[in-house]
This record gives sequence, structure tokens and C-alpha cells, in this order.
Amino acid sequence: MSDSGSNRYLSIVDDGSDITLAFHEALKSLPGITIFTFTEPELALEHFKTNKNFYALVISDLRMPVINGFQLLKTVKDLNPEVRTVLMTAFEVEHKLFQEYTKNQIIDGFAQKPINRDNLLQEVSEQLRSYESQKRLPS
Repeated sequence: MSDSGSNRYLSIVDDGSDITLAFHEALKSLPGITIFTFTEPELALEHFKTNKNFYALVISDLRMPVINGFQLLKTVKDLNPEVRTVLMTAFEVEHKLFQEYTKNQIIDGFAQKPINRDNLLQEVSEQLRSYESQKRLPS
């Protein structure tokens, strides 16, 4: 089975459906990406577990009920360390905790809400490039 990098999965996880819809609209023009949106982190994790080898990127809000963004992205990385992760929030992030997650390569990128379309596209494109170049390296 050949994987030419097409049809990589990207999920957007935010308990606000307005955010997931806006991000989906902004990113849907990216080639070779299938976008999934989730307003419930538990459903996002279930989908990820089933499809972890197809995922390239998970974007998650920090503050959500049941599972917060840190927990979600840590689980994602535990299941597939190659997947790129972006944490987004409208709030201040505890600096020490953020540094620890960044140092341990749980969080690859950060987006402060509100994020404009161009900045979102730039961040996602950088993460996807990084994912692709990492996939080409011999393990």
C-alpha cells in the first residue's frame, strides 16, 4: 500500500461548533487533507484511536468539558507520536505547564484565539510540512 501523502486526516476539536465550522471553512481548500470536526473531545479521541495511522494533525482547544486540550493532545501523541498537534486557547496558559508539554513534544504549535484565517492557514501549513518531512526520514 503506497501512501503518497494524500488523504491525510486533520481534526479540529473545540466545544464551540462556531469555531470548528470556521476552521473547517478556512482549511477545506488545503489539498490532500480530510478534515474532521468534533465538539466533544471523547468522540475526537475515539475517531483518532480508530484512524491514528491516517492522521497528520490534531488542533485542540484547551478548555473543554470532560477532557481538556492538554489531556487530549497527550493521548494523541501516546497513540501516534508522529502526529503534529496544535493547542489553541482564548485564555492565558500556565507557562510552566505549556513549557513542559512543548519540551516533551506533546504540543507542536500554539494558536491564540481569536486567530485570523491567514495565521491559521500558515500554522497548519507549517505543521503539515513538518509532518511530511518527518515521515520521509528513515526511522
